[in-house]
Amino acid sequence: MKSADILENLTSALYRLQKCREFAQLVPEVRVNIAYALPGAATTEEVAAIDGRITVIEGMPHACGLPAWGASDHLARRIIEIRKFAPDVNAVINFKFDDRILAAVRLYAEAKSIFLGSVERAAEPGEFSVEDGRSMPWKVRRLYEKYGEIPPLFYEDAGWGKEPLFLALGKDAVEVADTACEIAVLYLKQ
Repeated sequence: MKSADILENLTSALYRLQKCREFAQLVPEVRVNIAYALPGAATTEEVAAIDGRITVIEGMPHACGLPAWGASDHLARRIIEIRKFAPDVNAVINFKFDDRILAAVRLYAEAKSIFLGSVERAAEPGEFSVEDGRSMPWKVRRLYEKYGEIPPLFYEDAGWGKEPLFLALGKDAVEVADTACEIAVLYLKQ
């Protein structure tokens, strides 16, 4: 995949999210981002994301910026770590976690036969949580050790100063955006 194709795919994913009114209900306090990595990406600059994240304006999801390389350190590091165990993962999106959304995600996962996982932040050893950037490898490794694979849909529960979030993984940005929108629609039908 060429870098221009990745930016085009991210733009298409962003367009889908911005047209999905229901998705506004899944935007967390930390906001949403969607990221897509180049094949073999080893640095955050080789992962494109939405510059400034996605927020809610007048009840609709709205991007603060355009897709750009190196625009999300957090999701870029996550994809790079996940690929150590699941090399086919190219894209990720984060969205809000709460018990009602969890119920919708469980229904979605069951209907689509998708494996749903979780990471308990309380189990994170102190040495990994005190230094910025050290918890990501631990969380990804923990998922793999717990399930023997990286679930394509999982959540991280709340931690001290950390908002609980869902993450959806996929082959490209459009796929993960569609997953998030389908979950949002299901959530509002409950």
